[in-house]
Amino acid sequence: MMMFEYDDAILLIDAGVMFPESDMLGVDAVIPDYNFLKDKRHKVRGIVITHGHEDHTGAIHHVVRDFPNVPVYATPLTRGLLEVKLREAKVMDRVHLHTIKVGDEVRIGPFHIETFRMCHSIPDNIGMGINTPAGLVVLSGDFKFDHTPVDGKPSDFAKLAELGGRGVLALFADSTNAERAGSTPSEREIEPTFEHIFRDAEGRIIVATFASLISRVQQVVNVCELYGRKLAIAGASMSENVKMAQKLGYLTIPPGMLVRLEDAIKMPPHEVAIVATGTQGEPSAVLARMSVGKHPLINVMPGDTIIMSAHPIPGNEEYVHRVINRLFQKGAEVFYDPVAKVHVSGHASQEEQKLLISLIRPKFFIPVHGELRMLKAHARLAREMGIPAENIFVVENGTPIRFHNGKAEQLPRLPGGYVFVDGSGVGDVERSVIREREALARDGFVVVVIRRDDHGKLLKPPEIITRGFIYFKETDAFMRAMVQTVSDALHDLKPGASEEAVKNRAIDALNRLIYSETRRKPMIIPIVA
Repeated sequence: MMMFEYDDAILLIDAGVMFPESDMLGVDAVIPDYNFLKDKRHKVRGIVITHGHEDHTGAIHHVVRDFPNVPVYATPLTRGLLEVKLREAKVMDRVHLHTIKVGDEVRIGPFHIETFRMCHSIPDNIGMGINTPAGLVVLSGDFKFDHTPVDGKPSDFAKLAELGGRGVLALFADSTNAERAGSTPSEREIEPTFEHIFRDAEGRIIVATFASLISRVQQVVNVCELYGRKLAIAGASMSENVKMAQKLGYLTIPPGMLVRLEDAIKMPPHEVAIVATGTQGEPSAVLARMSVGKHPLINVMPGDTIIMSAHPIPGNEEYVHRVINRLFQKGAEVFYDPVAKVHVSGHASQEEQKLLISLIRPKFFIPVHGELRMLKAHARLAREMGIPAENIFVVENGTPIRFHNGKAEQLPRLPGGYVFVDGSGVGDVERSVIREREALARDGFVVVVIRRDDHGKLLKPPEIITRGFIYFKETDAFMRAMVQTVSDALHDLKPGASEEAVKNRAIDALNRLIYSETRRKPMIIPIVA
């Protein structure tokens, strides 16, 4: 999510979600921290969504709950994907959706927005030129310069050059592939690989991709038609997106090809292909459940061919590789990058990033959309292209940049960080809770139950309960030692000692014993009754 503010008007761009990192235990998703905006909600004039991928749309239902009735602008396919999310979250009545076409101009407060096509791995993706009283700024959005995209609509070079000729104050450019030399291959380059796999596969084919990657689904449809296979969709989000894309004309499936998943599993394996979700190893997604035998309909079996048509998002590699290994264990043949060319990135590599800079010729350059190492790499490219180092701002989330009278300055970072979504809770899990979960995962916990009479004397020996710490049956002597240690520690307490004093004494005594014997530091929870 990006915010532009001028006087009493705020424009928001995108509302995405991030996959949790490996140390965010129990967290389902991460959304932008826009809490500081809630006091300014009266200033928010509109939200523009650049395209339909999860990292740009996944938090939209949270945003419209907090900013009801704010206009949301999106191209037709992006709007359709938003509607699927908003209906599922039951917040359609809290938002005003406006459809814009690629190339349309929109005025939102003092911001005059000119949209233009930028090729990505999903149709209807846009970049923006935003005319402001402080100057013209350009947002690339997610992009690559694919001259043969699946939908036949490449990036609008003429518009980029026209914007550059006007004098651009600042360029905000996608940095995802800034570490990769050369140019990103065209989406068309995976089609020969798909055809080769479909031609040779003797059994069922399962293609895993992102639920919003409509152009990849179209490529699977095309190769199914070529080799006479029926197609089924697995995954609720994928199914809804496919229906919506068909209705809007962004996905063309020949009559009779699409079959229900329940029917597909009864057909001869060589006659069917399945498109499924789960390329990032998400435990609840179709592919991960298949890999552990927990999907209600699809059981992976020898003879299956599985295509992982996506790159692991940084941080998800371990989960993805675990799923691939489990699929191999079940006898499937698995194709994934770099073993086979079954996916190409939707983001520009270095030569395309250089071309964008040369077309726009901005005064200031701000790399966005990537990890810090990617932003740094993109900044180096900008310096090579002749942009002075003092005109390049590499900033992390929450850091404002102010433009005034043709100058720019970096302001102090705003308070905030990640907002964790855990089950139905949003923002109720803080970093302190994550640290507690890390401690529990690492060393387990010990509960000591202490029962006292009215005078503070022990009624019976303390009771010790452990989970994730030691195996009880093999450690009777150590358990007795813990009971005795707590009893001895409490024996010296004065009659009438407070409950807090009892708890602290028990924790201190157990900590010393446990660490001296095991070199572990489990969480100790005393209960005084």
